[in-house]
Amino acid sequence: MERITEQKYILDSNTSPNSFYGKNEEFITLIEQSFNSRLIPRGSEIKIIGEPQEVELVNEILHELEETYKKNKKLTTTDIITTLQIYNINSSVMGEINPARSALESDIVVQTVSRIIKPKSEMQERLLKAIFQSDLVFVTGPAGTGKTYLAVAMAAHFLKNGTVKKVVLSRPAVEAGESLGFLPGDFKEKIDPYLKPLYDALAEMIPRDVLKKHFEYENIEVLPLAYMRGRTLSNAFVILDEAQNSTFMQMKMFLTRLGQNSKAVVTGDITQVDLHPDKQSGLISSIEVLKDVGKIEFIEMSEQDVVRHPLVKHIIDAYDKFAAINIKKDTSQE
Repeated sequence: MERITEQKYILDSNTSPNSFYGKNEEFITLIEQSFNSRLIPRGSEIKIIGEPQEVELVNEILHELEETYKKNKKLTTTDIITTLQIYNINSSVMGEINPARSALESDIVVQTVSRIIKPKSEMQERLLKAIFQSDLVFVTGPAGTGKTYLAVAMAAHFLKNGTVKKVVLSRPAVEAGESLGFLPGDFKEKIDPYLKPLYDALAEMIPRDVLKKHFEYENIEVLPLAYMRGRTLSNAFVILDEAQNSTFMQMKMFLTRLGQNSKAVVTGDITQVDLHPDKQSGLISSIEVLKDVGKIEFIEMSEQDVVRHPLVKHIIDAYDKFAAINIKKDTSQE
């Protein structure tokens, strides 16, 4: 394993740190997202921590950006992306070529900030291709098929590339309906357990320090479905997880939040609806309502796509068989 080194880049006395770092240090974050190294700005110094070869490269890029700053008296996001392209940092996903074309002409992979993710089944590959190609994708299937994990990976990928400016992850908190008031803490503390699977998925895709900055700058939001009402989400990648527990009207509300240059992925398991029997599942109804609408992809996974512990597939099979037997018993008794 290569050793970790530390180096300081010191800005010229005529360079304003605030202007060079960008609002809320957004330029530093953009550079940092393209590397495994950490960048820590303090005053006129930027501490770079990482593997020696990468640290040297980051140092060169900072120098090039400072020359651009001196020439133009300012820096822009375009300056950052262009410089990274020149140095061939993630050039295939920085807008130089169509990301869908890149993925579909080769073995499809997803590059997040901290790891490369590959599909492990044919349906998983279809899901990734569908997200590249379409602005709205519905994916259904049992637990363990990677629905949420891959959707979050794609969101991290698009955010890292600069294709979107924001990621919004949402879940209906139907389990909280009657018991929420009895849980300790404020509302955030009460609702966080229902959103934890989304936090867990993010934590696997994005290094802790980078993820913390995204939350601070509100580049990433994780929130209950009810909090989506009244918003318009432009330049965003939006995920509705556990959508089988949304109602008909909640699903309509969610789908109409999409603004310009946004993508949405809706995931759920239609066999695990926790709604009251008199309420219609928004996921199940939307599949019927939208089946003839163009430019919407529907992906249906099965137990064959389960990628968790090998036992999970057998557990799903056993429950399906048990349910089938009981349905036959009920039918014969009528």
